Amino acid sequence: MKRRLILASALVLSALPMGSLWASAGSTPTMTAATSTSGAAEVSLDAVVEAVRQATLSTQVAGTIVGLSVKAGDRVRAGQELLRIDASAAQQQVVGSSAQLEAAQANLNVASKELERQKQLFQKQYISQGALDRAQAQWEAARAQVQAQQAQTRAAQTQTGFFSVRAPFNGVVSDVAVTLGDMAMPGRPMLTLHDQSALRVSAAVPQSMLDGVRSQLSAVRYEIAGQSAQTVTVGTAQLLPAVDPVTHTAQLRLALPAGTEGLAPGMFARVWVPGGKTSASAPNAKAAPVFLPVSAVVRRAEMTGVYVMDAQGKPRLRQVRLGRVNGPNVEILSGVSAGEQVVTDPSSVTSKPLKAAP
Repeated sequence: MKRRLILASALVLSALPMGSLWASAGSTPTMTAATSTSGAAEVSLDAVVEAVRQATLSTQVAGTIVGLSVKAGDRVRAGQELLRIDASAAQQQVVGSSAQLEAAQANLNVASKELERQKQLFQKQYISQGALDRAQAQWEAARAQVQAQQAQTRAAQTQTGFFSVRAPFNGVVSDVAVTLGDMAMPGRPMLTLHDQSALRVSAAVPQSMLDGVRSQLSAVRYEIAGQSAQTVTVGTAQLLPAVDPVTHTAQLRLALPAGTEGLAPGMFARVWVPGGKTSASAPNAKAAPVFLPVSAVVRRAEMTGVYVMDAQGKPRLRQVRLGRVNGPNVEILSGVSAGEQVVTDPSSVTSKPLKAAP
């Protein structure tokens, strides 16, 4: 009985015309992909999140690292000790210099007493003026020796401070390039520190777009880590006056609000700047982007695509690369060209049952 039903169904399908299998495609809602006039007035630029304050710490002296109190990701305070180098030799120099200072002060005391005696003898005319002058000179030499030794002692004490690396400001440790037992050398990078509370977005603006961007800084927008595009606040956008002689671009910096969570230096960002007159050859720029409804996008595992009608009027799934979201529409960076017919409701293609043509 089942075999007869299957055979009957096959005969019915074979009697249907071939076009009836795609009869639902004829009623599939579609639209013509076109460039957006509002999008044409903006140009998308690749950008990166940067820290306004970032420091790579090193040491001024050589020695073995004997203390490492932080690791990458730790929050530190200004003045907190991050790394310590063996300072045994420097401490011995401080001890020796302090002993020499005490000896110089003892000599100064002797010279002071001798000068007082010589003054008393001179008043009684027991000694000559030359003897008094020699006593005065010995006292001045002893005093100068004390001052020199004091300076040397302070220098030795300051030198011991170089063996302790401290945080210059409140921030987060980005990277630790050394371990316990390593040899620290002057100028060798050991730790990287950045201020998480002060971040910015930096983008390279082509030379041909500088005039337009400079006059419309308030219209600049940015997007970070898949978040919705944000408009910069007044006074937070800065276009540097210098142009790189190699890339012929100027740096555009957008200050981010303090306390924004989930951001870190090095993150990819995207910036949209006014640039309707930008040439198509400008790097990282698109003069006329294509926008489609968000509902037209199909996501299957790691593939993102849309259904595009082919020459026979049949919907074909095509992979695309998405850009910014502008309300109900999304920018299509690649995969669809202006003028192509795109299915706006993918469920009408995948879920409608087959039916015979009337």
